[in-house]
Amino acid sequence: MPQAYEQAGVSVEAGYEVVRRIKSHVARTNRPGVVGGIGGFGGLFDLASLGYKEPMLVSGTDGVGTKLMVANMAGKHDTIGIDCVAMCVNDIAAQGAQPLFFLDYIACGKNDPALLEQVVSGVADGCVQAESALIGGETAEMPGMYAQDEYDLAGFAVGVAEKSAIVDGSGIREGDALIGLESSGVHSNGFSLVREALFHEAGYSIDTKLDELGDATLGDVLLTPTKIYVKALKPLFAAGLIKGVAHITGGGFIENIPRMIPDGLAASIKVGTWSVSPIFDVIERAGSIDHKEMFNVFNMGIGMVLAIDSANVKQALETLETVGETGHVIGSIVPEPSDGQRVRFE
Repeated sequence: MPQAYEQAGVSVEAGYEVVRRIKSHVARTNRPGVVGGIGGFGGLFDLASLGYKEPMLVSGTDGVGTKLMVANMAGKHDTIGIDCVAMCVNDIAAQGAQPLFFLDYIACGKNDPALLEQVVSGVADGCVQAESALIGGETAEMPGMYAQDEYDLAGFAVGVAEKSAIVDGSGIREGDALIGLESSGVHSNGFSLVREALFHEAGYSIDTKLDELGDATLGDVLLTPTKIYVKALKPLFAAGLIKGVAHITGGGFIENIPRMIPDGLAASIKVGTWSVSPIFDVIERAGSIDHKEMFNVFNMGIGMVLAIDSANVKQALETLETVGETGHVIGSIVPEPSDGQRVRFE
């Protein structure tokens, strides 16, 4: 055993124990194309085995942000990995691609095998939901950089689509409909403002219960995992129904929807066509936040916005129902107004 390294605060044996603990979780994510298992210097994936004619790889990387601090406050670490996977694979899905594999990176002050197993079990759960393989990762014990009870989590995902099937929004036209897919809650962005509003300004705790949130504690609601939309979008892509996708993360409606819309066009959003999750009312009130700013930070109950030809809306909504997803027609594509506002609310 490397005694000097142990004395410096890094446990090699604990690192070995983490690997032993996570092997069964990694095995749950196996899918066609995976070559070998974890333990090598790089994760292997055989793209040729999938039969694409003109494969385009689509990659994404992200973390969970300060939602990790809420997980630490609650002592709950078994779902935060789902958030990490979701933030990466939802971005990939927004381009029309199917996720293939995922790698995670965990940095911590002290290697706690039981805690890290919880984190990786969540990563594996997210990968199963996304039909993506967990083919590698890294755990870095960094005493002095992080406190002993702190860790950070980030991920990297790669997906694939036929070149002809890439969704880039270029086909969006005036009159197209905007369909919103419901979020599961706050998801994984805006938590610096969430924590400031709820825990500092309002003085709530992780165990606070509020009438608007039913029997759940504030911690339970905030730690609801980010919804993964891969399976919901898959049949829509297969049917060629989607012209553009906006993943509503940091920047909310106002920054993300224009990312899929060609120049000269804008989105007209009809407020009230979907139910805003109660947690957003709680945050807005607790932090005395301007209502419009809420749409510039949070998803406000809509995690994905799809641009669909108006003639295909009925088919798209029915297709979503077959996979257990509810879509809401929340607006349409309109000419860009003279003031340059590319998202307007009605």
